[in-house]
Amino acid sequence: MADWVTGKVTKIEFWTDALFSLTLHAPVHPFKAGQFAKLGLDVDGERVQRAYSYVNAPDNPDLEFYLVTVPDGKLSPRLAALKPGDDVQIVSEAAGFFVLEEIPDCDTLWMLATGTAIGPYLSILQYGKDLERFKNIVLVHAARYAADLSYLPQMQALEQQYGGKLKIQTVVSRETVAGALTGRVPALIESGALEDAVGLPMTAETSHVMLCGNPQMVRDTQQLLKDTRQMTKHLRRRPGHMTAEHYW
Repeated sequence: MADWVTGKVTKIEFWTDALFSLTLHAPVHPFKAGQFAKLGLDVDGERVQRAYSYVNAPDNPDLEFYLVTVPDGKLSPRLAALKPGDDVQIVSEAAGFFVLEEIPDCDTLWMLATGTAIGPYLSILQYGKDLERFKNIVLVHAARYAADLSYLPQMQALEQQYGGKLKIQTVVSRETVAGALTGRVPALIESGALEDAVGLPMTAETSHVMLCGNPQMVRDTQQLLKDTRQMTKHLRRRPGHMTAEHYW
């Protein structure tokens, strides 16, 4: 049985009509960077709940979540309507294995995300622990439009903070934007454009690839890397080169 606690909204920030970040304070148990929690609201006597990844580092008490409003959704439109001071239910125990301790050592750690799935990577990078075993880290955020790259300023600040170890690359699929690659992640890997842009190879010998977000992107990229780069899914019992988390 999930152990629910009451959180209090401290901030809500709208990036676009559909994208927003929700920050709250709540007496949750310690979590690992990359994990998710369930948020819930009681609607007509029933608790409606969904899982959302922590954006904040584990040592930051401001619990931050990056959400997209699903037009006919049961929960997200109600979360978007919350105001500072409102209550929201949260499960005290985080879950998920999309964490660094599950990732084997390698030269280059690739962090690929679509949409709101940038969250776990921001948590990992803000925390900054256990990253010394990677020579390079590449953070890729793919979205439809430039306006959807809500955390780009924070990504740029992290890039500065890591002093050459972290490279960031944005990908936009529905418009052409300076500094961003245009298209879909699998196609940009297949053509070599992503590797050219960041100046690093994505190979089974040098790399581990984390994939988070749109299940189609995750599946297509996994298949491509398996077929063209001889990469395998990473399992505890059988180490590989790809670790994934689907967002729906």
